[in-house]
Amino acid sequence: MDAETVIRALGALAQEHRLAAFRLLVQAGADGMAAGAIAERLGVPASSMSFHLAQLGHAGLVSQRRESRSIIYVADYAAMGGLMGYLTENCCAGVACVADTGCSVSDNEERTAA
Repeated sequence: MDAETVIRALGALAQEHRLAAFRLLVQAGADGMAAGAIAERLGVPASSMSFHLAQLGHAGLVSQRRESRSIIYVADYAAMGGLMGYLTENCCAGVACVADTGCSVSDNEERTAA
């Protein structure tokens, strides 16, 4: 993932309603959610939610499909994974991070001192 794409994605997520909508879509899974249902769950007017979803789409974080009269939005897990990978690719001084042990500043200091 290139820096420009990362900046666009982070910019899209740097807004309360867009971040909440994206998290809701991640939870919804591959079935996604209708735009109206997202707006209702978040308590955001439908017209505002459409704007926010368009911004997430422009950033490549969600896709949409039409089902009858509804537009269904789905989180793009590959884009999310790419963003997370970009943010963590140099994590822990090049040592693989493990969820249960993680890495800390003192671990990194010990590695560089050795």
